[in-house]
Amino acid sequence: MNIIIAGDGEVGFHLAKMLESEHHEVTIVDPHSELLEMLESHMDVMTIAGNSTSVRILERANIERADLLISVVHDEQVNIVTCLLGKKLGAKRTIARVNNIEYLAPHNKARFKEMGIDELVAPERIAAKEILKLLTESAATEIIDFSEGRLSLYLIRLDKKAMVLGKTLTQIAREYPRLNFRCIAIQRDDKTIIPTGEDHFEQGDLAYVITRPNGISELLKLGGKRKIDIRNVMIIGGGRIGRKTARELEHQANVKLIDIDKERSEKLTDAIQNTLIINGDARDVSLLEDEGIRSMDAFIATTENSETNIFTCLLAQKYGVPKVIPLIENVDYFDISKKIGIDTMINKKLITASHIVRFTMDAEVTDIKCLSSVDADALEFVVKENSPATRKPIKKLKMPKGAIIGGVVRNNEGYIAVGDLQIKAGDKVVVFALPPAVQKVTTLFN
Repeated sequence: MNIIIAGDGEVGFHLAKMLESEHHEVTIVDPHSELLEMLESHMDVMTIAGNSTSVRILERANIERADLLISVVHDEQVNIVTCLLGKKLGAKRTIARVNNIEYLAPHNKARFKEMGIDELVAPERIAAKEILKLLTESAATEIIDFSEGRLSLYLIRLDKKAMVLGKTLTQIAREYPRLNFRCIAIQRDDKTIIPTGEDHFEQGDLAYVITRPNGISELLKLGGKRKIDIRNVMIIGGGRIGRKTARELEHQANVKLIDIDKERSEKLTDAIQNTLIINGDARDVSLLEDEGIRSMDAFIATTENSETNIFTCLLAQKYGVPKVIPLIENVDYFDISKKIGIDTMINKKLITASHIVRFTMDAEVTDIKCLSSVDADALEFVVKENSPATRKPIKKLKMPKGAIIGGVVRNNEGYIAVGDLQIKAGDKVVVFALPPAVQKVTTLFN
């Protein structure tokens, strides 16, 4: 595909990196010429320094040839104008990043589509929803639902309490023949393993498991996990994510929100009714102690500074808070965060990419999740008539190296992928895939 990305920093660059690695023809428009020079030295993309709302700039980017125009700058008005102009100038499909959740109401989305914007993505809203899901299923490190929860991908870290340590997948299947879940990947240190029956679990492993709803309790039991009852929550940062999370949580938990900006704190007091708003610096240990950090069940850090979020979450862990969730915008911090004990992370770049990348696939992809704990994707494909995947049972399919089928949704019922299962046209198939395998695996379902 011929793709134009309008960005003003890391989100646009992250998308460009992903799409360029999948052999799309990518042009990135950004006002920062020095950043574009750095980008060109690392990637095979065309760059144009300038404002994406300029007709001249869009024409230089060959907008009339664009299969997809993506505008993800921080100013939603720029994104809207860019996409409207781009569609009029010939772009086949347009996607705009927005902040105002009012735009996402179905009748408003329909209006934007009539004007020429095909898709709207609001990373902050999706991030807040992910946080709420992680608090609901508090024993997991990462959770992705497919087909409205008929299948889910759970990530759990195996500690010394896990009942599966030292056992191979074959042994576990023999001991528990009626399990409603399947391990599809293991991350051990810096290595990602697509497991066979002879692979075993070790303490410290991150296990990616596809499960049906009725398999969750057994999964957590074997993983040595217990659900944390979330009653008291502390949120750091009153931006869009923190504010949205507090609004959703305040009717089911006791919520305290700390923000360093006095003016914003005053506005939050008026905007959020049942949350205690505190104006202060969350890096102040005495403030955290005074506000009862020791009694918290969850601590969520959503400031604009990744270092502050990591630091305050480490402080919360020191005080015994069982569930911490930092917003980490710098993906380079992911590995070190895991090594110092922070497994659960939220990242707006990955959220945005997850929503957008599916529109660049050859096959029909109803959902895709760019995982934060490993460089891999979880995808849900719709199987086409006469596609290669329908010709043989799963065990006889030639899956690309680095990809594995986790489950199938058929007639609104989820099934764990077993060797004798025959995929049919119309099925939705959940696949875990490392980056080199993503494009290859699409041919199975097309």
